Amino acid sequence: MRTEIRIAGTGGMGVVLAGVILGHAAVVYGGLDAVQSQSYGPEARGTAAKSEVIISDKPIQYPKVRQSDYFVAMSQKAFEMYLGGSKKGSVIIADPDLVETESIKGFEIVKVPAMKTADELGLRLVSNMVMLGALVKKAELFPLDVLEKTLPEFVPPKALELNINAVRAGAKFI
Repeated sequence: MRTEIRIAGTGGMGVVLAGVILGHAAVVYGGLDAVQSQSYGPEARGTAAKSEVIISDKPIQYPKVRQSDYFVAMSQKAFEMYLGGSKKGSVIIADPDLVETESIKGFEIVKVPAMKTADELGLRLVSNMVMLGALVKKAELFPLDVLEKTLPEFVPPKALELNINAVRAGAKFI
C-alpha cells in the first residue's frame, strides 16, 4: 500500500502543519512509513502552500508525490494549481464554501465545510484539523485515535481539546 496525499491551500491555513502531523502519526503511532514535503511562497500568508505526504506499509523508494490519491483543497487557487496532479478517479476533499468543484468530472468529490465548522467550534485556525479528520477517516490509513494521540506533540495544551474536537468534527463528514 502506497498512498500519495496532497494538502493545499494558502499560507496561514495550516496545510504544512497538517501534513507534518499526518506523517508523524503514520510513523510514530501507526507503524507505517511516511515522507512529508512542503512548498510555499516567500510571504507568510496569502500565497499558495502545499504539503505532500506519502504513507506506505513498505519502505518508500521515491519520496515525491507523482499523482495524489487524496487531494485536500482548502482554497480555490490551490485547487486550480494542483488538480492536474491528482489521479483520475481519486478523492478530492474540498471546502464547498471556498472551492468550486461542481464542473469537475472523473473524481470522487467529498465536501467538508471546514472553515464553517472551525468557526462554529470557535476558532477558524482549526479548519486544517477539520480537514485532517475527514482525510484520515476517508483514507482509512490508520484509526482516528492515532491522529488524536499525535496532537499533543504539535498543539499547545490549552488548544488540545479544541483541535481534537476539530478532528472529530471533520471525521463526522465521512
